[in-house]
Amino acid sequence: MFLGEAMKNPVDAYWSRRLAEAAEALEANGFEARVAATAEAARDYALSDLIPALGPATMGLGGSKTVVDIGLYEALKALDGPRLLDSYDKSLSKEAKIELRRESLLSDLFFMGSNAVTEDGLLVNLDMIGNRVGALAFGPRHVLVVAGRNKIVPDLEQAVARVKNYAAPVNAMRLGMKTPCAKTGRCADCEGPERICNVWTITERCHPRGRIKVVLINEDLGL
Repeated sequence: MFLGEAMKNPVDAYWSRRLAEAAEALEANGFEARVAATAEAARDYALSDLIPALGPATMGLGGSKTVVDIGLYEALKALDGPRLLDSYDKSLSKEAKIELRRESLLSDLFFMGSNAVTEDGLLVNLDMIGNRVGALAFGPRHVLVVAGRNKIVPDLEQAVARVKNYAAPVNAMRLGMKTPCAKTGRCADCEGPERICNVWTITERCHPRGRIKVVLINEDLGL
């Protein structure tokens, strides 16, 4: 970004630089990474570039507000061809959603967000039941992670702090969970049946190289 453009929009210029550096670190760790200037650009990449290039027969979903916020979920539902294993469908029973999540572990292309992305190229995530982080680790042939600039943190310590002190309490509130953090906004390391903090993953490197594609978006998105 040229100096004149940076002066007009210093916030975008600042984040453009930080996101480019994070993408470079992800690439060094074996991920396929890119920066999208807008949510629309990230969605268009998935629909116009990635899906046609991979030709998936089945597509799975990990719980992600970002996937919904950028309009990708609605667009995936409208696609002809690939079968979307739609575990977001509110009309389904709990049992049916669980089966779709199990089936998604062997999908051709899996879509998800990330709770945090570190500046040295790590993906840090915390799940309730583990289907999202399980698919990230192994199973689907390809994984697309979409993450807003608000997910960028300096290091692993700050990533863990972000998840426990912000993402988990706010998600518990959003989902109407009966947990202490949903009432207080603070992690209590609870033991209740609706605890959403159960399965951590720290993805240091992508193997095989390029299986996980990460799009960093220059907007605040998701939680």
